[in-house]
This record gives sequence, structure tokens and C-alpha cells, in this order.
Amino acid sequence: MTVSTRDVSPSVRPAPAGNLSTGLLKLIALFFMFIDHSGKVLFNNLSEMRILGRIAFPIYVWCMIVGFHRTRSVPRYLLRILLVGLISQPFYVLALDTQGHLGVLVREIFAPLAEGLTFSGLGEVFSTVFLKKPSIFLSLFLGLAALWGIREKKGLSQFLLPAAALVLASYLNADYGWKGVMLFILLYAVQDSRPGIAAVMVAFFLFWGSSYSVTSSLFGIPVDLSALPGSVSVLLKAFMRLETYALLSLPFILIRFRKDIRLPKWIGYGLYPAHLILLIILKLVIFG
Repeated sequence: MTVSTRDVSPSVRPAPAGNLSTGLLKLIALFFMFIDHSGKVLFNNLSEMRILGRIAFPIYVWCMIVGFHRTRSVPRYLLRILLVGLISQPFYVLALDTQGHLGVLVREIFAPLAEGLTFSGLGEVFSTVFLKKPSIFLSLFLGLAALWGIREKKGLSQFLLPAAALVLASYLNADYGWKGVMLFILLYAVQDSRPGIAAVMVAFFLFWGSSYSVTSSLFGIPVDLSALPGSVSVLLKAFMRLETYALLSLPFILIRFRKDIRLPKWIGYGLYPAHLILLIILKLVIFG
């Protein structure tokens, strides 16, 4: 007799094939995310730092897939992601603004309330802070919801929840848009196969990166591929676009670490807003 995966506890279902050391992986992802955000707001969008930052998101997605396998309560997992996202969002807006003048930004955010506390003014402030540019946690929330629907298969949830997540990711302007949610779905589909994970990642990020320009220089050194044979030049150009550099995350996802660290949940989730607060402090020090 076959048993449906939704009737099997997380401890019984086969573990994903890739790296299961999510404690270390989250710290690695946070490190590269901090490099990315610093490159954007402190170093005038420095391309080398933005390239390294591409490593973070696929690692976070993989950690969520492993966490989805392990958790005994998806609703509580979703609630934690939602709460951390809501708490972090104001810090995200202040940290990732590229103007560098926090006082001006705060005044602009609260300008609708300058003449008094009104519902319309509060709505404008809420929209500016929470809806204009959501943090990565909206993508993580929608991606996890899509996986839940696929696994539960209740009332066509395997079709409706992924479709809703993809639409909402685009409509709500989620970080990485619908492509971020699609990465969740594709990696979940091949989670039990290292070759499958690698194939999906390569194909997906070659597609994602195709709309970006080819890197013209690295660390001040011009990159000129025109001198190479045509077929080699075309191949290298395909892999040297901003989003395609996300493939640098593959070794972290595929190769299992011998050890892991267990972070208390409040520390694990608290590190994200903490890195945003650090960015805000650095902006104040550098830009005033």
C-alpha cells in the first residue's frame, strides 16, 4: 500500500539531497546579503559586491525547502516568516534607500501625517513602508505557501496556491518577483536529486540572467570576450550576467557540510533585522 507524503511526518519523509546544515547556510546567506546591500547603499552600487550578493537568495530558498521538510507546523512556520517580515520592513526601507539622508527619507515617509493623524494619511504611510518595496520575506512567505499547497493537495491547492503566490509576487512587487516563487517550486520538485538541483539552477538562472547586460569589468580589470572563439565567447557571456552569478551558490547548496550550528530561533530570525540596523548606523556615520 502506498502512503501519501502528506500523511507522513517530516521525520519519516526522505530528506532533501543537498546540504542540510541550514544553521551555517543562513549565516553564509546573510553574509553575502550584507555584502550586496552594502554595495548598493554604501558603495554606489558597486558591481562586484552586487555580484557576490546574488549568492544569498538561492541559499535562503534552499534553507526554506529544508525547513519545510523538517517543520511539523507549516502555518506556524508561515506566521514566523510573516512576523519577522513585518518587523523588519521599516528597517528595510530605511536601510536600502540609496539617497543616503535618513532624515529626509523619514520626513518624506511621514509627510502625509504632517497636518494631522488621518486614516488616509496612515494608509499612505503604510503603503510607502510596507507595499512600495517589500523585503525578501514576502518572497519567502509566498514561496513557502506555494510549497504547502503543492504538498497538501487539498481542494486543488496544488494548483491554486502556487498560482496565487506567483500572481501576488508580481502584483505586490515582491523582491525577485514571480521568478523568486518559481525558484521555490522548481527546487522543491527536484529536491531529492543533486543532478536535478544543479540542472534546474543552471537552466533557471541562465534564463533569468538573459535580460541583464554582460559584465564589462571585474575589480577594475576590463573583461573583453571578443578575442575568444565565437562559441566560447557566447557561452561565457551567458554565465557573466548579474543574475546568472547566482549559480555561485550551487556548491553551498549541493555539498553537505560535516557539521552545523543550531541557532536559537529568535537569533536566527533576528539576524536579518539586525543587519539592516547595522546598515542604517553605517549610513548615518558615512552620510550623516
